[in-house]
Amino acid sequence: MPGPDFLDTNILIYAYDASSPDKQRVAQELVTRAVAGECVVSAQVLAEFAATLLHKISPAPAPQDVITILDALGPVPFIKPDGDLVRRAVEAHAAYDLHFYDGLIVAAAERAGSEKIWSEDLNAGQIYFGVAVMNPFL
Repeated sequence: MPGPDFLDTNILIYAYDASSPDKQRVAQELVTRAVAGECVVSAQVLAEFAATLLHKISPAPAPQDVITILDALGPVPFIKPDGDLVRRAVEAHAAYDLHFYDGLIVAAAERAGSEKIWSEDLNAGQIYFGVAVMNPFL
């Protein structure tokens, strides 16, 4: 049985960014699936998402609003980092010439048993360690 799909950071960002309504609708559908336990994220994705909301969105939401959003994402299963995940990210970097942090995404998705990574940033159609990248906005 295939594992849950993996959501990259940009999916969460688009779900809360009203500047692109079409992307927001698609991203919200994926986040709804994630809250239902059908998709996973990593601690890195949650951290990048929070940092983007606090520092790159204008106007930035108040920290309490970010906490409320993170609490709403609480039911989403997430992959915790450890030494083996970091090692696998380095292997992804070596095998696919990925940036280290993209390698962490791939390593976390692989650990979750995911067959798909939903991402706008990684190369759609590329397969990393058996995990295919899908761009939901194409």
